[in-house]
Amino acid sequence: MCGIAGYFGDGLDPAVGRSLLQLMTGTVAHRGPDEQSTFVSNGAGLGHARLSIIGLANGQQPMGSAAGDLWISFNGEIFNYIELRNELMALGRHFRTSSDTEVILHLYDEMGPECVTRLNGDFAFALWDARRHRMMLARDRMGVRPLFHTMRAGTLFFASEVKALLEVPGIEAEIDPFALDEIFTLWAPIAPRTPFKDIAELPPAHIMIVDRNGAMVKPYWRLTFPDRTEARDERSESKIIEELRALLEDATRIRLRADVPVGAYLSGGLDSSITSALAARQVPELRTYSVIFDSEEHDESAQQDEMVSALGTRHSVISCHNSDIANVFPDVVRHMERPVIRTAPAPLYLLSQLVRDQGFKVVLTGEGADEVFAGYDIFKESSVRRFCARQPDSHIRPHLFRRLYSYLPGLKQQSPEYLAAFFGAGPALLDDPLFSHRPRLRSTAAAKIFFSGDLRATLGDYDAAAELAERLPPDYGRWHPLHQAQYIETSFLLPGYILSSQGDRMAMAHGVEGRFPFLDHRLVEFAARIPAGMKLKGLREKHILREATKDLLPSSINARTKQPYRAPDSQCFTTMDAPNYIAAAFSPGAISATGLFNPQAVDKLYAKCRRQEDVSFRDNTAFVGILSTQLWHRSFATRSGTHKIQAA
Repeated sequence: MCGIAGYFGDGLDPAVGRSLLQLMTGTVAHRGPDEQSTFVSNGAGLGHARLSIIGLANGQQPMGSAAGDLWISFNGEIFNYIELRNELMALGRHFRTSSDTEVILHLYDEMGPECVTRLNGDFAFALWDARRHRMMLARDRMGVRPLFHTMRAGTLFFASEVKALLEVPGIEAEIDPFALDEIFTLWAPIAPRTPFKDIAELPPAHIMIVDRNGAMVKPYWRLTFPDRTEARDERSESKIIEELRALLEDATRIRLRADVPVGAYLSGGLDSSITSALAARQVPELRTYSVIFDSEEHDESAQQDEMVSALGTRHSVISCHNSDIANVFPDVVRHMERPVIRTAPAPLYLLSQLVRDQGFKVVLTGEGADEVFAGYDIFKESSVRRFCARQPDSHIRPHLFRRLYSYLPGLKQQSPEYLAAFFGAGPALLDDPLFSHRPRLRSTAAAKIFFSGDLRATLGDYDAAAELAERLPPDYGRWHPLHQAQYIETSFLLPGYILSSQGDRMAMAHGVEGRFPFLDHRLVEFAARIPAGMKLKGLREKHILREATKDLLPSSINARTKQPYRAPDSQCFTTMDAPNYIAAAFSPGAISATGLFNPQAVDKLYAKCRRQEDVSFRDNTAFVGILSTQLWHRSFATRSGTHKIQAA
């Protein structure tokens, strides 16, 4: 995995272009600390910061074809590159390297832009086609690897991270108020929108073709589910289990391909336990890594120890204290390049640092299983809400909500009427396309009470949830309700937050590549066709996955209900010895200077959180959201353009 940068357009002198590329590539050197290089042609340029994992001796980039008319800068891995290479050699293709990068060049030469449909991998790349004088940008199906772009004076600039684009003369960092509203509603902006005004993200599963006639962005894949009216899947559960296990084993096998050692994250939950167990069968003395916390509410060390003992891995842990989260949070925001409403990325930032310090560049992780196999509480919650809505006068059914959130003790004292009202279990909402997510959206959006009057005026009647609903595909209404909920999680929150803020950005901050067997597109497509009742069976989440992997794990791990990954929030920043930047960020002067929040309301929130008395979900959401926004502004908006070269 690496960092890429580049441009397409006639506005840059080649010498200026090369200097600019060196500057842009240098800003993402943490993604590829092994070496940096550039390629410049008339009207186009590519930069690359390399993290060498495959083809160590001959995989340098940007890489050109033998004829020199195709050039690529590629971030990520193509896991089926060996199979593709063999196919291409059978067609008479000759390879000069052992890298997966060269496979893309040959495949593009054979198929053109449609080559992406053959790639099984996590990737973002830019490919310069000198024969056609066009630049192609592409991003993997699930959105694992990032890619951003913007136009300036008729030239397209692109990079793995926005901070590289901010090195371009004339490109400044300004907050997009609608992206901020989406973060405070949906947890992340809706692609292609980013927190940076006039800077876009190439959406997952899309390509962008740019030539002298303009730019075209189009999808090459999308997640879909069967219609409820389709004939019932007649495959037996045992047959589905057999196929699922074979796919999962193969997805893990090809993600162990590397010319460097591969480790694994092991949280103690079902998903990372499965990936670690499968990897341990192929990797002698597998190295595993995990985070432990002081608070019992967040800690999973007992389950981690059980899995380490069962698998016999060489295990390393990092103990994450509240003060650690506070100390690294400014760096976390700078790497995320966006405000967030949770501190959960911070421990993963520390974990990847541990991995890198121990000499590892690659880890397997369990992300994606909850989306693909319906593991989150929100799926069960939605099912219970629908169950309650069918008998709205029942005083028995709302008690089921307590079973869902046993780790939230406050729910145990609430009445059935309160529970039904809080979770929106009324029959009038059943036709809402966002039914499954309305309670989360409502709870998160409550933090917008701290928005300033000017920000509210700018937003007007903008509705982030309504925009999300407008992005749903035409056949969405014909899917099973569980599949609708899965689509929202997989297509929006997964790439926008889980794989970005918690995933790529935290790992690559230290030059570590995460790999995700559960996000192999073959597995994703297969799971989408599994009947909903086999994924969520009653209130047993990920039923079919548990059955397919029960021989790999201790029974206690296999039977363990979902423990959502969380980290302490406002309490990390309100101790007597808290870093000075926190008080500075919450000061009325700093709040007024950014103009995004109400200084008086924020001051009261800050005082309340410092007392840590009756701090609510809304308070924690607002506190972290405001703090990260202030840090975003300090990192980018107040420093934009400080070290730029001048265009010719």
